[in-house]
Amino acid sequence: MTSRTHRAPLLSRLAALAPTPGAALSGIALAALAIAAIGAPWLSPYAYDAQNLSIANQAPSVLHWFGTDEFGRDILSRVIYGARTSLSVSVVSITLSLLGGILIGSVCGYLGGRFDRLMMSAVDLTWCFPEILLALLIVAILGPGSGSTVLAIAIAYLAQFTRLTRTQIITLKRQTFVEASRSMGAGPLHIMMRRLLPNAIAPVVVVAMLSTGNAILLEATLGFFGMGAQPPVPSWGGMMSTGSAQLFNAPWVILWPGIFVAASVIFINLFGQGVLKSLDVKARMRS
Repeated sequence: MTSRTHRAPLLSRLAALAPTPGAALSGIALAALAIAAIGAPWLSPYAYDAQNLSIANQAPSVLHWFGTDEFGRDILSRVIYGARTSLSVSVVSITLSLLGGILIGSVCGYLGGRFDRLMMSAVDLTWCFPEILLALLIVAILGPGSGSTVLAIAIAYLAQFTRLTRTQIITLKRQTFVEASRSMGAGPLHIMMRRLLPNAIAPVVVVAMLSTGNAILLEATLGFFGMGAQPPVPSWGGMMSTGSAQLFNAPWVILWPGIFVAASVIFINLFGQGVLKSLDVKARMRS
């Protein structure tokens, strides 16, 4: 009886740590989408820029599963290559923003004082504008293209990662284990790298994961306005922009990239919520 009673709480805790079915399926879908984006040259049935005006605006068929656009280009191939553009721009931009936010936020949170006030005042300037307006302003200054889009999205989301990291560091540096390390002669770099960041970085990374969905929407918006990746390189937003003119006679041109944008954001949010739930359960188990 005793072994069973001890085993039941253990099994229930292990079950609680498992991701929800929605999060697991979303993770599988995201992995499949990433594999398709990486393997686009081998998985696409046609070249993304191959034109055939004789089959322009052709409805979905056996040869062209998603149909063709106004130049007779295969929509499925362009959606797969568009995943490579849209996902890579979003992931790289959020990664840069995350690294910059962790660096600035950890230094400001640990040092405090005038340096903290000056740096955070500069970072908070990015919060004076909505993300889309700030991104449009940056791309308008730098010029359209994938590189300027990456930089614009990274700057647009920098403040939230910086603020979150700073808050985590300020809370943790008052804890007993940090004071103990300092009393034993540990230097600031050791305390930051070995004590503070390992405990502060988890929630920041989860927020970054959830923000990737917003970055996909922002990249699609910039692409729709013609300020993202430039033709002939396909992106989901750019495909939706060109497809808007074909909305009534060839709706599949705008429909398929829109579906993939929406599905990617939903999958990322579901997966991120599953990770948040798992982290919350782990925190309760440690306590």
